[in-house]
Amino acid sequence: MSLAEKISSDLKDAMKGKDKAALEAIRAAKTAFILARTEKRADYVLTPDEELKIIQKLVKQRRESAAIYKEQNRIDLYDREVAEAEVLEKYLPAKLSDEELSSAVKNIIARVGAKSPADLGKVMGVAVKELAGKADGKEISAKVKQLLGD
Repeated sequence: MSLAEKISSDLKDAMKGKDKAALEAIRAAKTAFILARTEKRADYVLTPDEELKIIQKLVKQRRESAAIYKEQNRIDLYDREVAEAEVLEKYLPAKLSDEELSSAVKNIIARVGAKSPADLGKVMGVAVKELAGKADGKEISAKVKQLLGD
Protein backbone atom coordinates (compact mmCIF):
# COMPACT_ATOMS: atom_id res chain seq x y z
CA MET A 1 0.00 0.00 0.00
CA SER A 2 1.49 3.34 -1.04
CA LEU A 3 1.60 6.31 1.26
CA ALA A 4 -1.10 8.06 -0.78
CA GLU A 5 -3.41 5.05 -0.41
CA LYS A 6 -2.72 4.87 3.35
CA ILE A 7 -3.54 8.57 3.68
CA SER A 8 -6.81 8.13 1.77
CA SER A 9 -7.75 5.27 4.09
CA ASP A 10 -6.79 7.24 7.19
CA LEU A 11 -8.82 10.22 5.94
CA LYS A 12 -11.95 8.09 6.04
CA ASP A 13 -11.10 6.91 9.56
CA ALA A 14 -10.51 10.50 10.72
CA MET A 15 -13.88 11.54 9.27
CA LYS A 16 -15.64 8.69 11.05
CA GLY A 17 -13.82 9.41 14.31
CA LYS A 18 -14.39 13.17 13.98
CA ASP A 19 -10.72 13.83 14.81
CA LYS A 20 -10.36 17.44 13.70
CA ALA A 21 -6.54 17.69 13.89
CA ALA A 22 -6.04 14.43 12.00
CA LEU A 23 -8.66 15.41 9.45
CA GLU A 24 -6.99 18.77 8.71
CA ALA A 25 -3.49 17.29 8.52
CA ILE A 26 -4.48 14.36 6.33
CA ARG A 27 -6.51 16.58 4.00
CA ALA A 28 -3.48 18.84 3.61
CA ALA A 29 -1.32 15.83 2.74
CA LYS A 30 -3.84 14.49 0.24
CA THR A 31 -4.11 17.93 -1.38
CA ALA A 32 -0.31 18.22 -1.58
CA PHE A 33 -0.13 14.80 -3.28
CA ILE A 34 -2.78 15.78 -5.82
CA LEU A 35 -1.03 19.07 -6.58
CA ALA A 36 2.34 17.36 -6.97
CA ARG A 37 0.86 14.79 -9.35
CA THR A 38 -0.96 17.32 -11.50
CA GLU A 39 2.12 19.55 -11.73
CA LYS A 40 3.80 16.74 -13.68
CA ARG A 41 0.83 15.47 -15.70
CA ALA A 42 -2.65 14.11 -15.10
CA ASP A 43 -1.73 10.41 -15.04
CA TYR A 44 1.55 10.81 -13.11
CA VAL A 45 2.13 8.49 -10.13
CA LEU A 46 4.29 9.81 -7.29
CA THR A 47 7.27 7.73 -6.26
CA PRO A 48 7.56 6.73 -2.58
CA ASP A 49 10.51 9.12 -2.29
CA GLU A 50 8.43 12.02 -3.63
CA GLU A 51 5.59 11.18 -1.24
CA LEU A 52 8.04 11.11 1.66
CA LYS A 53 9.47 14.52 0.71
CA ILE A 54 5.97 16.01 0.58
CA ILE A 55 5.15 14.73 4.08
CA GLN A 56 8.50 16.01 5.39
CA LYS A 57 7.78 19.43 3.91
CA LEU A 58 4.33 19.54 5.51
CA VAL A 59 5.73 18.56 8.92
CA LYS A 60 8.45 21.21 8.64
CA GLN A 61 5.86 23.86 7.74
CA ARG A 62 3.74 22.90 10.75
CA ARG A 63 6.75 23.02 13.11
CA GLU A 64 7.85 26.43 11.79
CA SER A 65 4.32 27.82 12.10
CA ALA A 66 4.05 26.45 15.63
CA ALA A 67 7.28 28.21 16.61
CA ILE A 68 5.97 31.51 15.26
CA TYR A 69 2.65 31.09 17.05
CA LYS A 70 4.43 30.31 20.30
CA GLU A 71 6.57 33.47 19.97
CA GLN A 72 3.41 35.50 19.43
CA ASN A 73 1.73 33.84 22.41
CA ARG A 74 -1.03 32.28 20.28
CA ILE A 75 -1.23 29.01 22.17
CA ASP A 76 -4.51 27.96 20.50
CA LEU A 77 -2.91 28.07 17.04
CA TYR A 78 0.35 26.61 18.37
CA ASP A 79 -1.48 23.56 19.76
CA ARG A 80 -3.29 23.00 16.45
CA GLU A 81 -0.06 23.12 14.41
CA VAL A 82 1.75 20.77 16.80
CA ALA A 83 -1.15 18.29 16.72
CA GLU A 84 -1.19 18.31 12.90
CA ALA A 85 2.60 17.86 12.77
CA GLU A 86 2.33 14.85 15.08
CA VAL A 87 -0.34 13.29 12.87
CA LEU A 88 1.82 13.74 9.76
CA GLU A 89 4.96 12.42 11.47
CA LYS A 90 3.27 9.03 11.77
CA TYR A 91 3.75 8.64 8.01
CA LEU A 92 7.52 9.24 8.19
CA PRO A 93 10.09 6.54 8.90
CA ALA A 94 11.27 6.28 12.50
CA LYS A 95 13.88 8.87 13.46
CA LEU A 96 17.41 7.65 14.10
CA SER A 97 18.76 7.86 17.63
CA ASP A 98 21.93 9.87 18.21
CA GLU A 99 24.03 6.70 18.28
CA GLU A 100 22.46 5.35 15.09
CA LEU A 101 23.00 8.70 13.35
CA SER A 102 26.65 8.76 14.45
CA SER A 103 27.17 5.24 13.17
CA ALA A 104 25.51 5.97 9.82
CA VAL A 105 27.50 9.18 9.32
CA LYS A 106 30.79 7.45 10.27
CA ASN A 107 30.01 4.77 7.70
CA ILE A 108 29.32 7.39 5.02
CA ILE A 109 32.51 9.31 5.89
CA ALA A 110 34.53 6.09 5.52
CA ARG A 111 32.90 5.22 2.19
CA VAL A 112 33.38 8.70 0.75
CA GLY A 113 36.93 8.89 2.06
CA ALA A 114 36.45 12.21 3.82
CA LYS A 115 39.33 13.33 6.01
CA SER A 116 38.78 16.99 6.90
CA PRO A 117 36.06 19.66 7.21
CA ALA A 118 36.81 20.56 3.58
CA ASP A 119 35.06 17.30 2.59
CA LEU A 120 31.79 18.40 4.23
CA GLY A 121 29.99 18.84 0.90
CA LYS A 122 30.83 15.35 -0.34
CA VAL A 123 29.65 13.74 2.87
CA MET A 124 26.48 15.86 3.14
CA GLY A 125 25.43 15.02 -0.43
CA VAL A 126 25.48 11.30 0.30
CA ALA A 127 24.21 11.56 3.88
CA VAL A 128 21.16 13.65 3.05
CA LYS A 129 20.09 11.20 0.33
CA GLU A 130 20.64 8.08 2.43
CA LEU A 131 19.17 9.42 5.66
CA ALA A 132 16.19 11.23 4.13
CA GLY A 133 13.23 11.04 6.47
CA LYS A 134 15.25 9.32 9.17
CA ALA A 135 17.07 12.43 10.39
CA ASP A 136 16.66 16.17 9.96
CA GLY A 137 19.15 17.97 7.70
CA LYS A 138 20.31 20.16 10.59
CA GLU A 139 21.02 17.10 12.73
CA ILE A 140 22.94 15.44 9.90
CA SER A 141 24.98 18.59 9.27
CA ALA A 142 25.85 19.00 12.95
CA LYS A 143 26.91 15.35 13.24
CA VAL A 144 29.05 15.51 10.06
CA LYS A 145 30.77 18.69 11.29
CA GLN A 146 31.38 17.11 14.68
CA LEU A 147 32.85 13.92 13.20
CA LEU A 148 35.00 15.75 10.65
CA GLY A 149 36.42 17.91 13.43
CA ASP A 150 35.02 21.28 12.43
